[in-house]
Amino acid sequence: MTACKRSAEDAVGPDSTVKRLMTTAPLPTNKTMPTSYDFIAAKPDGCYKLVSYNVNSLQAACKKGFKEYLNAEDPDVICLQETKANQPMAFLVSKKQYPFQYWHCSKTKKGYAGTAVFSKIKPVSVAYGLGTTGLDTEGRVISLEFGSFHFVACYVPNAGEKLVRLARRMEWDVRMSEYLTGLEATKPVVYAGDLNVAHHEVDLARPDTNKRSAGFTVEERNGFTALLSGGKHSRIDAFRKIYPDALAEGYTYFGYRANCREKSVGWRLDYFVVSQPLMQRIIDVIVRNECYGASDHVPIVLYLKRAEGDDAITPAKDTPDQEASVDNASAQDGLPSTASAGIEPA
Repeated sequence: MTACKRSAEDAVGPDSTVKRLMTTAPLPTNKTMPTSYDFIAAKPDGCYKLVSYNVNSLQAACKKGFKEYLNAEDPDVICLQETKANQPMAFLVSKKQYPFQYWHCSKTKKGYAGTAVFSKIKPVSVAYGLGTTGLDTEGRVISLEFGSFHFVACYVPNAGEKLVRLARRMEWDVRMSEYLTGLEATKPVVYAGDLNVAHHEVDLARPDTNKRSAGFTVEERNGFTALLSGGKHSRIDAFRKIYPDALAEGYTYFGYRANCREKSVGWRLDYFVVSQPLMQRIIDVIVRNECYGASDHVPIVLYLKRAEGDDAITPAKDTPDQEASVDNASAQDGLPSTASAGIEPA
């Protein structure tokens, strides 16, 4: 991981002989996206590259370098949060590059929240929302079932200014944990996205002055702890497991005000949380520290070892995949729905 202090403990991935080395490269302070992506290394053999990115308005991000980043990163699956799209942006990404595209847009407010997933891997099924009345109107969840795991892409609600939505947020954490437990009854889960919480004091620059700030209240932190411990197996914050001592190099959000980026005053709000059985398949988790400017967040990358039952990456096609087109229409309606053999929300 670029510019990240790596612990000297044994790696938790498939090759237990690999050591996590310490690096001390300075953190970048750029405020626009890179002009070169030479720092992005080739994907390790035999794995999937999964990316999560809060784009803070996809339309705006495209004007600031999102497409160039996507082409350079070239993930197998990317999930986006805070798209602020009112309907699927049909021509944003080529169907040749990502034949399976899914959108979940807010029904309650225009230009608000919203998620999207672009995939080179054909999912077994797709579902939208948590299936819970009152929590599925803002386009916050898309779940894809793959061969050996579920992928849940999520934009967790913020507790809001003066914590006016804290109660809703706490209900969300409980319902999401129940939903993940339901999925885990069949396959382990990768739960990814902007989860809107800095779990520990090391996950933000100024913990002492943010005790009652949204994302760092004791209620939200305890709610995330409960989610990690819930289910048949414990769930693991993959980045923190691999990099227990990471500080600013793990931050994924830098506010636009008060020169936060220049001062490294950030928060770690974006996560890959995995069901415990998946941890042994994780090769690495990378915070793309250099990729700031298209959004006030930076992308995060997970390398997951493929297993028996996982599908190969779908080659480029000349025509859009029909299943993806159907799902786009369903997502535009904002209704919980499934493609092919459906996932029943817990």
